[in-house]
Amino acid sequence: MTQNEGCVAKMRTELGDVVQYALPLGDQVVALNPLIGQTVRLEFTGFIQCVACSRLTKKSFNQGYCYPCFKKLAQCDMCIMSPERCHFAAGTCREPEWGEANCNIDHFVYLANTSGLKVGITRHSQIPTRWIDQGASQALPIARVSSRYLSGLLEVQIGKSVADKTAWQTMLKGAPESIGLVAKRDEIKELYATELDELQNIHGLQSIQWLEDQNPVDIRFPVTAYPEKVKALNFDKQVTVEGCLLGIKGQYLIFDTGVLNIRKFGGYELRLSY
Repeated sequence: MTQNEGCVAKMRTELGDVVQYALPLGDQVVALNPLIGQTVRLEFTGFIQCVACSRLTKKSFNQGYCYPCFKKLAQCDMCIMSPERCHFAAGTCREPEWGEANCNIDHFVYLANTSGLKVGITRHSQIPTRWIDQGASQALPIARVSSRYLSGLLEVQIGKSVADKTAWQTMLKGAPESIGLVAKRDEIKELYATELDELQNIHGLQSIQWLEDQNPVDIRFPVTAYPEKVKALNFDKQVTVEGCLLGIKGQYLIFDTGVLNIRKFGGYELRLSY
């Protein structure tokens, strides 16, 4: 039996014919695709280390932060989940330098097929990682915008007719039916032409660049069998997760005993055995 131990971080991914996954555990990185079909055991040691400052904490906030970091870091502010509520211009950003480096840069608005059609946003450096993490089987960038705030405003408009969240249980039950994303992009441009013009008039003509030349990206996940009923496994309720690893999708490990959202437990010290 092989064992690895360390504080876990979200799985690393690489796009290929099938997505390749690796699990960071402290200083070690374990390739996961070869473990599919095997019995895998993950044991929580009881220690949680903040993913930002590394201090030990009894409780994790926002996928791995201690409470002080959760309250003070810009990356934990409300506007990360709701970028249209960005308050940088008001001078109240928690970390203005972080905001300049991470928010006041180009972002992409995209369509994805996860549990169905959805709209989302991401930094250019997170393509295709963001799509993989959401469990998207198809994705298409539809607009390039000059800031995270503006991407949020555009997402809110498109979100009036397209979902902006993934139904994760549905996503984990199987691959969705294919969607013609190019046709959907063209429909959205026509439907929201007035709103697009208004945003460009306010923020500048080059602030929103509608992308006409992008092709959809198809993503295949290493899953041998999907569960009929999705049961979430949780280290806050059970010390050990064990079962046959049936596959990986998004940031979820799919076992014959349930599904485990690795990203939720960032900073938890785990012992992996297989």
